[in-house]
Formats: sequence, C-alpha cells, structure tokens
Amino acid sequence: MNGFIGEFFGTMILILLGAGTGAGLNLNKSYAKGSSWLFVCTSWGLAVTMGVYVAGALGSDGHLNPAVTIPFALFGLFPWSQVLPYLLGQFLGAFVGAAIVILQFAPHFKASKGEAEGNTVGIFATRPAIKSPFYNFISETVATFGFVFILLNLGDFTQGLKPFIVGTLILVIGTGLGTTTGFAINPARDWGPRLAYTILPVPNGGSGEWWYAWVPMCGPLLGGIIAAAIKVAL
Repeated sequence: MNGFIGEFFGTMILILLGAGTGAGLNLNKSYAKGSSWLFVCTSWGLAVTMGVYVAGALGSDGHLNPAVTIPFALFGLFPWSQVLPYLLGQFLGAFVGAAIVILQFAPHFKASKGEAEGNTVGIFATRPAIKSPFYNFISETVATFGFVFILLNLGDFTQGLKPFIVGTLILVIGTGLGTTTGFAINPARDWGPRLAYTILPVPNGGSGEWWYAWVPMCGPLLGGIIAAAIKVAL
C-alpha cells in the first residue's frame, strides 16, 4: 500500500499546484491572469518537485507518471507487482488534485464564460498549439524520451536535493520542447484532470476534448519505452 499511497498523494500535490497554475493563468479576475510561459514551466517544475518529495516520504519511488512506471517495469527496472498500485495512485491522485482546484477556483470559473474567457480543459490538460495529430504525437514522444532518459541517469530521485533536479528538468523540457503541445509527458497528469473537468460540475465548463486524449496517453508511453530500452542497452 505504501506505493499506492505515495503515488496518490504525490500526484495529487503535483496536480493541485500545476493545475492551480493553469487556473490562475487563464481564469478571469485571477492575479496571475495572462502570465508568461516561463511562469507556467517554473510552476510545473516546482509542482513536480514537491510531488516527488511527498511521494518519497510516503514510501513510493516518486514516479507520479505511467510513462515512468510502465517502461521501468518492461525493462526490469521496477517490479511488476507494484505497477497496478502505482498506476491507480497516479490516476486517482491526478483526478482528486484537479477536483480540489475546481473547488478552489469556483468563483473564477463562474466569472469566466467559455473559450473566449479562458474556461477550457486547457487549464487541466494539454492542447496542441497547432492541431496536427501526427506531429503532436511526435512532440510528446520526443519530450518524454528526453525526460525519462535523463531521469534514468539520476539514480534515486526522491532523495536529498534530487527532486529539485527533477523540477529543473521539467522546467527545461517545458521551455525547450513543451511549446508545441503543452508537454503532458505524463498520461495520468493529462487524463485524470481531463476527466475531472469533463464530469464534475465546473461552472461554465466546456468540452473535455477527448478527441486529442490519445496523444498525451500514447506519445509519453512510447517516449518512455524508447528511453528505457536505450538505457538498458547501454
């Protein structure tokens, strides 16, 4: 159960802070309305840092991401017996984190009507800057490959200052590769909040845009698998 609990609370904190950034950036009458891409990447990097610290303290390896857990297991870097608890913790934690953000920003959702006023699924999940499914898929694959390959060379990334290194890695992935798709690089980070926005009573909420959801699911998984395969081969 430690793996499930650590992944649940770690991912919940990740999404609470990360999606909270998205809400503040997009919704009307927020002090952060219209902030820069660097603000977004820095906030998400720190959100991952804090999530990894929480997960590690509660007994998990701080994956917070199926694109880490599944490739690690496929190549013998993580026990298969822990895969299901980790995945459940990641997706459920992401959903709950998003639900709390919806509650936190309820007055701002009410003040923001539809796409024109920033009330979109983009607060919680990723959307492409240019709608091109093949290249969007390539973007997520490449970004996640870079993320997981570097992560594989950090050792135990829950210890000491390494969670901050992971956070800076997220920051530079975002600024360097994330401007095309919003860099999901994590199926749970995208699907859990996307589902929350779709089924919970978000004031003035719009579409969950599930037509795009295969990209942040499949691209990160492929990128992570390629990274783990190369690491093991070396």
